[in-house]
Amino acid sequence: MNASHLVRRLADGDLSSPGSQLEGAFARYQGELLGTLYFLVGNREDARDALQEAFLKCWRNRHKLPELDNLKAWIFRVALNTGRDMRQAGWRRRREPWKGETMIDSVHSQPAAQAEQREQLGRLRDAVRQLRPEEQEVFLLRQNGQLTYDEIAQAIGIPLGTVKTRMRLALSRLRLVLNDLTTD
Repeated sequence: MNASHLVRRLADGDLSSPGSQLEGAFARYQGELLGTLYFLVGNREDARDALQEAFLKCWRNRHKLPELDNLKAWIFRVALNTGRDMRQAGWRRRREPWKGETMIDSVHSQPAAQAEQREQLGRLRDAVRQLRPEEQEVFLLRQNGQLTYDEIAQAIGIPLGTVKTRMRLALSRLRLVLNDLTTD
């Protein structure tokens, strides 16, 4: 561990064991990870499976934590790779799609508003799925994972300029798709 890393950990008050660090990070990022994986694999149950598998992969490699500069980026990289592996391996099962219930405030919304929110969420989900995989990945890390462009570049191992280009393309494509849906 280099000196600047140790100073940063001291300043953050974080000298806990790698296992505790990892558990805390997964607890903090669980919502963002689950949302990102949901869009990657297509349903809630598989997203949860991917999240558990990502945690296990991280846990098996927790000894690497002291060497990491950005724990969040590393966790998201592992989760993305796990989600991609699940999708490519055909592990997706036929299940009822996630209704986005955590995104809809059912206590304060009227049934008509809830239905409209579900419809909008479904349109957005479909639009995101129409993105090229590399654009989808950058978009989801930025929007769901709330990673910075630098963190995304670190997480997926590409140059910062490429991250920005992919995000710009993703946003352009999403605007086109969503505009087409609203004019139909």
